Amino acid sequence: MMKLRPAAERGHAQHGWLESRHTFSFADYFDPANMGFRALRVINDDRVAPAKGFGRHPHRDMEILSYVLEGALAHQDSTGTEGVIRPGDVQRMSAGTGVFHSEFNASKTEPVHFLQIWIQPSKMGVEPGYEQKTFAAPDKQGRLRLVASPDAREGSVKIHADAAVYASLLAPGETARLELRPGRHAWVHVARGSARLRGRDGEVQELHDGDGVALSDEPVVQIEGPSSGTGEVLVFDLA
Repeated sequence: MMKLRPAAERGHAQHGWLESRHTFSFADYFDPANMGFRALRVINDDRVAPAKGFGRHPHRDMEILSYVLEGALAHQDSTGTEGVIRPGDVQRMSAGTGVFHSEFNASKTEPVHFLQIWIQPSKMGVEPGYEQKTFAAPDKQGRLRLVASPDAREGSVKIHADAAVYASLLAPGETARLELRPGRHAWVHVARGSARLRGRDGEVQELHDGDGVALSDEPVVQIEGPSSGTGEVLVFDLA
């Protein structure tokens, strides 16, 4: 079964310095029909003005991933970690017992566009932690590249959740497949561009920038490239 979450139906917040679109309920946007999917709680598509950002604020008991699409995002947190996240980078912050952090646009002239992703942990009260890795475009081209997992396999960042996150770049004619174990579910999110999602019955769902799809009782996630251009897609394998 595939259930589409159209980009146009997402929540929308405009704060001047920040424009954000919420796949699931978040902050002042409340949608009881879209509170998350399995352990996936938040996908915010954020665009931040130059030299602006999220000031120091707390989190706890959440696995938070940042995935930059354009520009550069400057990070600081109470563990003493700081750095700059750029396209191709995946940042993981485990809030655990509690952490304060800030995220600012690292540029004074260019906007930054990134996805903020929250995944509920499988264990509460872990020690706060931070990790950042780069996954180059050629490594994601025409395939699903594992970027986050519970056991850090294949060089992915480690998350304290029963979830695996994959990233892919798909050109016309390219296909990426992920086999799901029995009882697993998946969420497909188009970060930008377009892609096609094929169900086991041959049904094809055309997807565009910001669209999401929940998959249950599907043995395989099969994503195909668009008719033109490139699609950038995230796939979440969830319990």
